[in-house]
Amino acid sequence: MNKRKTLIIFLLMMSSAEFTMAGNSDLMNNIALIAILTMLVLIAIVCFVLLKTFRVMADLLLPKEVATVAANSPDFEYVLEPKKHKATFWEKILSLKPLSEEKDLEMDHDYDGIVELDNPPPSWFMWLFYVTIVFAAVYLLNFHVFKLGKLQDEEYAVEMKQAAVEQKVFLAKSANRVDENSVKLSESADVLSAGKAIFKQNCVACHGENAQGIVGPNLTDEYWIHGGKINDLFKTIKYGVPEKGMISWEKQLSPKQIADVSNYIKSLKDSHPANPKEKQGIKES
Repeated sequence: MNKRKTLIIFLLMMSSAEFTMAGNSDLMNNIALIAILTMLVLIAIVCFVLLKTFRVMADLLLPKEVATVAANSPDFEYVLEPKKHKATFWEKILSLKPLSEEKDLEMDHDYDGIVELDNPPPSWFMWLFYVTIVFAAVYLLNFHVFKLGKLQDEEYAVEMKQAAVEQKVFLAKSANRVDENSVKLSESADVLSAGKAIFKQNCVACHGENAQGIVGPNLTDEYWIHGGKINDLFKTIKYGVPEKGMISWEKQLSPKQIADVSNYIKSLKDSHPANPKEKQGIKES
């Protein structure tokens, strides 16, 4: 009943607050009113919780006796008999005994007035302990006797090898995400070697064996028709220059391959090949 009354009071208070908000244009006053009403409701709830807590503590700490009529008493005298203890949920789970039964659990020996209770651990705890013993035996046989499983150092070595493989796959995928806006200038030997191989296979026919220029322009001097920065080279190779006969290599080469050959061309600056083609374009440093 108390809970129902509290809920009804709370609803009435909230309804009155909404009515006040509807009739009052001052938003800050309405917010303050709602905050005060909310605090009052919270204080009421805390009071109810404390009252319930005090009742539970009183039931646990104070002696419990009930007045009953003696069955065989001729004058119907009232006799006080202790109320039987009803085991709680946690007492059942933990196999706990009430304080009133401690005298029955005392063992025969004591030391300086200190006695020991014959109160064994609960059965579930003992079963858990037995399970840990079985687990330890299985672990010992599996990892140290028959060596069916891998120890931590072995697992670490296997995981490091797997991580290296995954790293290579990730780097390969990341390299193919590059474009004319994100390509970076690189002097790595692996990049230049890969770019040289691509150049020898695809670019020699127009630019010459040493990039000195044949049909296409000379790629070893400081003059560039479409820009000589790494981003410009990537863009030119990727999209081509159809009006001048250079095809787009976007479908034939991957983004990483275009980046490699662009870096290789940048490395040919001032290589001074034999019979270079005349200068074309604008000079860039």
